[in-house]
Amino acid sequence: MTPTTATPTASMPIAASEALSAQYLTFSCAGEEYGVDILRVQEIRGWSAVTKLPEAPRDVMGVLNLRGTIVPVYDLRTRFGLETKVIDSSTVVIVLRLQGEVGDRIVGICVDGVSDVQNVATDAIMATPEVGGRPDDQDCVSGLVTVAGKTVMLLNIDRLFGSRIDATRG
Repeated sequence: MTPTTATPTASMPIAASEALSAQYLTFSCAGEEYGVDILRVQEIRGWSAVTKLPEAPRDVMGVLNLRGTIVPVYDLRTRFGLETKVIDSSTVVIVLRLQGEVGDRIVGICVDGVSDVQNVATDAIMATPEVGGRPDDQDCVSGLVTVAGKTVMLLNIDRLFGSRIDATRG
């Protein structure tokens, strides 16, 4: 008798946990945990000095040259109105791919440290409560999930940075 392996068919669906989950890169910033869709992460870099731009918004730390592409680097602490912190050996820049109305764009976000990659079942993601806030940051937290006893805020990076970047390009 020859062993066989089962392959999913219309009569044998893939398990719900396999079909309805996503991976998020989680990171810390000011003692809170955040996550971004792993498919939007281009790379994770240790901190290196950036070139400061005159008259840039407060949350723009500067730009870096990433293999010939100029990438704006945002301070997530400043963007969210959190206390500042001196850059140290655990500080990293997560390079992300945004999808905006006027095309794709690469940005970096400066965070305190990277935590892990988490598989998150979509039915485990809780809705973000209405709490008010700045209109330009409305809906930047797409949901909340509990991982290992901690609440992780899942960020929608297109909403967080997209409209602002589209306005500068359009």
